[in-house]
Amino acid sequence: MNTLAEELNSIIENENQYVYEMLSEMGKQLFFPKGILSQSAEAKQKADKINATIGIAKQDGKVMNIPSTAACIKGIDPDNYLSYAPSFGVLNLRKKWKTLLYEKNSDLESKKVSLPVVTSGITHGISTFADLWVNPGDKIIMPDMIWGNYRMTFCVRNRAEIVNYNIFNSSLSGFNIDSFEKTVRKEAELAEKIIVVLNFPHNPSGYAPTVEEGQKIASILINIAKNGTNVVAACDDAYFGLFFEDDTMKESMFSLLAGADERLVAVKLDGATKEDFAWGLRVGFITYGLAARKGVENLYDALEKKTAGCIRGNISNASHLSQSIVLHSMEDKDYSKNKKEKFDLLMERAHTIKDVLKSVKYKDAWDVYPFNSGYFMCLRIKEVNAEILRIHLLENYGTGLISVGDTDLRVAFSCLEQNDIKTLFDTILKGINDLKKK
Repeated sequence: MNTLAEELNSIIENENQYVYEMLSEMGKQLFFPKGILSQSAEAKQKADKINATIGIAKQDGKVMNIPSTAACIKGIDPDNYLSYAPSFGVLNLRKKWKTLLYEKNSDLESKKVSLPVVTSGITHGISTFADLWVNPGDKIIMPDMIWGNYRMTFCVRNRAEIVNYNIFNSSLSGFNIDSFEKTVRKEAELAEKIIVVLNFPHNPSGYAPTVEEGQKIASILINIAKNGTNVVAACDDAYFGLFFEDDTMKESMFSLLAGADERLVAVKLDGATKEDFAWGLRVGFITYGLAARKGVENLYDALEKKTAGCIRGNISNASHLSQSIVLHSMEDKDYSKNKKEKFDLLMERAHTIKDVLKSVKYKDAWDVYPFNSGYFMCLRIKEVNAEILRIHLLENYGTGLISVGDTDLRVAFSCLEQNDIKTLFDTILKGINDLKKK
């Protein structure tokens, strides 16, 4: 094992031995390299005459560029997007995102969290999380309705297994606390460590827990940790902030879990992708919320270095241009107002869908899964196969939807225009009636 990895492991184990135990074998091996990187950093601070350490080309004291490239970007200096970003991410962006975490999650007020590390989108954040915390054969606890790419990340890349609980109760009136608790307690009896992925607002259903449900979820995981099982809780907050109902929990589960117990590792995976409507910029973040015997600063520093080392050994660093654009946007005086305008538009679509689906004409065709947030909602089709229906709608009505298994259709209302909503559900009903006649 590299001596730098050993040093980081020693710090982690000294501050919280359970966190060290929960790291994957790869996570224990990871470190942030010195050598060229550290020497370049030292030179940046002290080489005020000549600096011949950086692996980029410079001209007249500025980053060298082709004019046709620089001409595409207005308002940002080429030095702030053509040079490499640090593997940890642009420092000012990390600080800004951390500040906003506290503004958006009031329950974090008295808690200390790490400085976020920048990833190339949230999917890359999930993959980095898996490298650090998931061993082959580990069980990942998730609901029975999941984003399909989890299987690629956890099962194919990291060779773990997914264990499902029922996300909704039998009446489709809310989160199935009983199934969740039964599943996590069963896994806690079988292993020294459990890994839970909490994806709210949820993809594909568009559901986020109520305040009461969120508190129960957190209480169950904290209780398991306090009773001697190590708990890794990853909060996939890709759609965070898009909460459309009054009784919906408006904070991340991360804010309830961070620092709750020494045996609980809370990891927040989020980003500008959906929160700031910047999908193609691929800017995500990994943030840790932990408890430690002494202070958590050394523990966070060590984990940030391991996380940045994982990124360094994979993609080197996330796009400097994307990070600069996101930071520039967040510092704009109209940033909050503009985000609110987009939020209101999505909320209006969600409420319109709920009004449309009250019609009794749809009653025999499908059940509606609970939805109150995010980009999506799902229908449980009653009398025909969802995949056959999807193809029929596409080929005969020019209407595209996503089938999830044999019974469910996912509707991305995020990309629906307001005047297409009723037309869409009437078209789905036509498609079902067509297939029933065959």
